[in-house]
Amino acid sequence: MSKNKYHIIIPFLLPAVVLYAVFVMFPYGKAIYISLTKWRGLTPNPEFIGLENFQKLLGDDLFWNALSHNLIYLIFIPAITLSIALYLAFLLTHGKARFSRFYRVTFFFPQVMSLVAIGVLWSFVYHPTIGILSSIAGLLGAKEPIAWLGNPDVALIAVGAVVVWQAVGFYMVLFIAGMESIPVSYYEAATIDGASRWDLFWRITLPMLWDTIRTAMVFLAIGAIDMFAITQTMTEGGPNRSTDVLATYVYDRAFLKSNFGYATAVAVAMFVLAFLLSLLTMRATQRESLEY
Repeated sequence: MSKNKYHIIIPFLLPAVVLYAVFVMFPYGKAIYISLTKWRGLTPNPEFIGLENFQKLLGDDLFWNALSHNLIYLIFIPAITLSIALYLAFLLTHGKARFSRFYRVTFFFPQVMSLVAIGVLWSFVYHPTIGILSSIAGLLGAKEPIAWLGNPDVALIAVGAVVVWQAVGFYMVLFIAGMESIPVSYYEAATIDGASRWDLFWRITLPMLWDTIRTAMVFLAIGAIDMFAITQTMTEGGPNRSTDVLATYVYDRAFLKSNFGYATAVAVAMFVLAFLLSLLTMRATQRESLEY
């Protein structure tokens, strides 16, 4: 049977492998090739220039500006999102919050909305004259409208806050599912021994959820390297490129400057960065799994 098992497995596996090769691996290979060319997207045969695009990329101040914003998001968005999500999940699972199911649905609701719709919605929230935040600031004594998305010192924080608001509900529900699978007897035994709520979270909940947290960190890291939909909808990388990220820079080089070869080189750099970050995150957070 062991010798003949591949005769059964291969016919079922082959269609998936072919589809993956055609729709995933081939586009990756094509993108890498285009990144090595000078191409404006109009000619059938791109001019091969080797690593020239990547050499230019290393000295491109706009590229490094966009990358710096991605790195800021990479540091703060996962940390803030996971902290809030863990707190809310623990509160709704082990606290005595009333209407906990209502809160779960309410916090999760942004996940069912399109990112473009969220961007448009928050653009109105941040509007300097008709936005609700400016109205609240006026009631608190602000004499002039606040340009939340028009101020280079504030715009990056404003966009990042929207991403956190949108993501918290999903990870909260994810952590709730993990917490509810932890045996209640662990908490009961620790409580009898005099453990505080903080001890329950730190010594039971967090270790038991570690694999889920690692996965969430990878997802959020990849999302922080992307950031295209929200940024493009709300600011288009402005003002004065203060919210520009790698994905919006790719869009700018490709569709506004018609420099598809260089734009693809930036996209390949994004892919390599996301891959390395995912690998490093999984390696750095690896620990022995707990069974229960």
